[in-house]
Amino acid sequence: MNDNYNTIVVGTDGSKSSMLAVERAARMAAAFDAKLIIGCAYYESKEEASTTLRQDSVTILGDDTAQKNLAAASDHARQFGDIKVETAIRPGTPVSALMDIVNDTKADLLVVGNRGINSLTGRLLGSVPADVARQSDCDVMIVHTVN
Repeated sequence: MNDNYNTIVVGTDGSKSSMLAVERAARMAAAFDAKLIIGCAYYESKEEASTTLRQDSVTILGDDTAQKNLAAASDHARQFGDIKVETAIRPGTPVSALMDIVNDTKADLLVVGNRGINSLTGRLLGSVPADVARQSDCDVMIVHTVN
């Protein structure tokens, strides 16, 4: 078993709370001299986005918005150390996109914000942090980004 984090994945949707998770992940990457991969999901159509029913998450339509979010998150992350930053974008739900990125990169740690974990929708339908924690084969750190 590896006792060091070599690859850290963090999800962002461009929101202020997700940037707090990016900051925490960047600080962890700097501390462990790890590669930081910032991931973002997007929906390819309004119809696909409407099937998720999540009121507590940002809906990103098209990869142009996702690319802008990733650029902003990368710039933000670089403020917290001399770290290797990569980005990854996947179509689909935030959970499926993050799981794909984690598995594709063989990440050691996944960092997500706690947004949605305490909402009624989150308790009834699941939330990104709770769902990735259940599905992930790597460590998951849930950053307290919202009350």
